[in-house]
Amino acid sequence: MAEGSDPKWEGKAVVELASTGAELVWPALEDFCNLHKWIPIDTCYQVEGLPGQPGLVRYCGSAVKGVGDDAAETTTVMWVKEKLLAIDPVRRCLSYEILENNVGFKSYVATLKVLPINGSGCKIEWGFVSDPVEGWSYQDLKSYVESSLQSMAKKIELACSGAA
Repeated sequence: MAEGSDPKWEGKAVVELASTGAELVWPALEDFCNLHKWIPIDTCYQVEGLPGQPGLVRYCGSAVKGVGDDAAETTTVMWVKEKLLAIDPVRRCLSYEILENNVGFKSYVATLKVLPINGSGCKIEWGFVSDPVEGWSYQDLKSYVESSLQSMAKKIELACSGAA
């Protein structure tokens, strides 16, 4: 492979929610600016655009301790701005890209899908295509997506069981 650019990183994480239907899970993901309710980040809010419409931009951030040269003394806010590229409530899927960040991403596009299974359950798929991320390995990114999806599934399932 003597090409001048690094290959893209591609991956997918999948989690099954055996007793929570897609019609209950989708509204949690469809609300693009409430990601902080479902994965361990501090904040997520709308920056521009219309809710539920392609072009919507969200800011997500978390304070991380121990980053930098003086790790014991520092707290850094790690942040991304993400743009909703497409959303389809009938097929229960959405795609977004990272526009700006201080995490090391150059290019990142993700697709989230909620698919019905077994009549009463569903699965959530989180697929991504990314340029290699500065300071990360492919496995670091894949592990982050997998752990975020696991957290998301648990919190959504808990919220749906309380609403049922």
